[in-house]
Amino acid sequence: MKTKITKMLGIEHPIIQGGMHYVGFAELAAAVSNAGGLGIITALTQGTPEKLGNEIDKCKELTDKPFGVNLTFLPSLTPPDYPGLVDTLISKGVSVVETAGNNPKEWLPILKENNIKVIHKCTSVRHALKAQEIGCDAVSVDGFECGGHPGEDDIPNFILLPRAADELEIPFVSSGGMADGRSLVASLAMGAEGMNMGTRFIATQEAPVHENVKQALLAATELDTRLVMRSLRNTERVLNNTAVERLLEKEAALGKGIKFEDIAPEVAGVYPKVMLDGEIDRGAWSCGMVAGLIDDIPTVQELMDRIMKEATSIINDRFAGMQ
Repeated sequence: MKTKITKMLGIEHPIIQGGMHYVGFAELAAAVSNAGGLGIITALTQGTPEKLGNEIDKCKELTDKPFGVNLTFLPSLTPPDYPGLVDTLISKGVSVVETAGNNPKEWLPILKENNIKVIHKCTSVRHALKAQEIGCDAVSVDGFECGGHPGEDDIPNFILLPRAADELEIPFVSSGGMADGRSLVASLAMGAEGMNMGTRFIATQEAPVHENVKQALLAATELDTRLVMRSLRNTERVLNNTAVERLLEKEAALGKGIKFEDIAPEVAGVYPKVMLDGEIDRGAWSCGMVAGLIDDIPTVQELMDRIMKEATSIINDRFAGMQ
């Protein structure tokens, strides 16, 4: 299947594995790329330029296909070594960067000078237009269904994607609620050039996370996510658990007076404990409503093949039969 995104990124299928904290390691990124999509290594999980360089080298040993690096720009009193991380992905020959968080304008000139394609994650049309204006090559449009940070507008993809198509000139991919061939065909129908999947890729055999995490996704339904940190205007969609229930009780009790320190036990530094050690009730961890569409743990290759087979069948058989 050829779209503007497959041609831009040099991939076979219009499917991108989104950057995910303590999930986007070389093993998963390479598996996605080998299966025809675009795998993504998460830079901030590595933390330092040296560790990122090692992870990129590891991914190159596992695949000869294109893969990318997610670089999330966050406000912090002690920010990561962003210049060092950018220098590393340039020196290692990474061809695609998925940016998220703050405006990446500061870093675009050096990335473009090195022929790196930049895809910026956006949760609104206005942010997508800004990304287009500053020179991003494409955007990932993240609807309200998505795991992680859906923004504060609460617009689901059935509205957000067509709005993006109406406004944007650069290509975009859908993100949030994406799981199968139906997701891909629907995204294409609404103007996207492909789709970005996060949560669905966690529930694969190659995802380097604890089995408890995969089983939690398998057991979850579309009713089992919660929105936390709304009072801090840093909304995150997470899988419900005992820590999330405590967090929500704190938010309700403290109201507008809440500070990050009040909820730090439920959100700070929990990802290694959850994703690597399998302590799934340790704190709040990102999960999309798409959990309701996950009912197995296939290999990445099996998942990708199934998605493309289903999408092709919908287009060639179901749609053709309606004429």
